[in-house]
Amino acid sequence: MGKHGTRAEGISRALWVTFFMNEAVAAAKLAGGYMTGSVGLVSDGFHSLFDGLTNVMGLIGVRMASEPPDPEHPYGHRKYETLLTVFVAALIFLTGMEIVRHAWETLWREARAEAPVGSFVLLGLTSTVNIAAMAYELGRARALGSEFLRADALHTASNLAASAGVFLGLLFVRMGYPKADAIAGLVVAVLVVRTGIEILRGASDVLVDRICLDTHALERACLGVDGVVGCHGVRSRGSMDHMFVDLHIQLRADTPLDEAHRVAHAVQARVKAEFPGVAEVLVHMEPDGND
Repeated sequence: MGKHGTRAEGISRALWVTFFMNEAVAAAKLAGGYMTGSVGLVSDGFHSLFDGLTNVMGLIGVRMASEPPDPEHPYGHRKYETLLTVFVAALIFLTGMEIVRHAWETLWREARAEAPVGSFVLLGLTSTVNIAAMAYELGRARALGSEFLRADALHTASNLAASAGVFLGLLFVRMGYPKADAIAGLVVAVLVVRTGIEILRGASDVLVDRICLDTHALERACLGVDGVVGCHGVRSRGSMDHMFVDLHIQLRADTPLDEAHRVAHAVQARVKAEFPGVAEVLVHMEPDGND
């Protein structure tokens, strides 16, 4: 329990750090966008704003998911984190739709966007912060074994692509093509929606119990345990940092009960050692049909 608590605290701390970084970036982009009338900057600002919202949802999810199993939730509470992820994806889709609406309206009215040198400086500074936030989260994800932090870091990476599109849009505005800014906003909207789809796909895999480990690799791990002569019926589900596995192993028909019990525990230990994200392994023992 202490280990899980420490891990949850580490993930929460990382999310708080990236939250403040994302919100600082969002505030800077939104202020710059509204001051210059740049649809691209405003759209990119909202993109960053929802990066911060993702951090908040992650904080809530980590808190709920870290609760221990209870009689009504014998498998724990980890799927609350997944449900909140779906909520974040829905908000991201709504943001993308709003960006498209705003950019489309701007595209068909007289353009008034400006592209002062300060806009390019702003994009450079905010991109530097995004790179720092992404590197920090990836480092913490590796240290804590957190799939959520890794996904959040990749989400932040989409901001860099969006900022690159805004940079090009403002560059074309400065060259005398004012409509390019609205087009950049549409590009950002596509990136936002794409991020939402990726997040939703990952969440749906967990919710529908999609296989999350290589079945053949699990079978090889089990067959490497002394006393196991066969393995089949392997199943896995959950998120990459909290997985459940159940499988059938075959033992010699004359294996004593206490020895069979030892082998089953050895299989559990072997699977958890080779696949660090596995939280629980259910082993069914059967006699070898060849004996």
